[in-house]
Amino acid sequence: MPSFDVVSDYDLQEVRNAVDQAGREVRTRYDFKGTDSAVELLDGAIRLDSSTEDRLAAVVLVLEEKLVRRKVSLKTLDWGTIEQAAGARYRRTARLRAGIGGDESRAINRLVKDLGIKGVQSQAQGDQIRVSAKKRDALQEVIAALRAAEMELPLQFTNFRD
Repeated sequence: MPSFDVVSDYDLQEVRNAVDQAGREVRTRYDFKGTDSAVELLDGAIRLDSSTEDRLAAVVLVLEEKLVRRKVSLKTLDWGTIEQAAGARYRRTARLRAGIGGDESRAINRLVKDLGIKGVQSQAQGDQIRVSAKKRDALQEVIAALRAAEMELPLQFTNFRD
């Protein structure tokens, strides 16, 4: 029986490369001189800080540009609020989201069921969802519908078996 898995994950190496490139650009660009702006990768998060809110917004744009170039979805980032740090500095943290939680899992299962394609089943397996069907074409319809749906998570389709 053909099946595939729906997962939400990110490539840590690509995120690390994007953060390194953004940090290098922030250190060398003329409009960031004297602002002591920084981008750093923490365990499961990215922290940005700068001297003003405007420069912080510019650092966010630089980081997002680098992530898009490295094909890391911006839906992976869960932005926190802008915090005022010590010494008249501003800080913002973006948590990196991975895995499909309970609410998202139920929404995806509901979407698959509402498609009404005969013989398609979906079930949650930890932080991923296994979708199986009798025909390969039905699975391709499900993938197309999930891509068209505006989910808050970046979805990848792995482990496609015929």
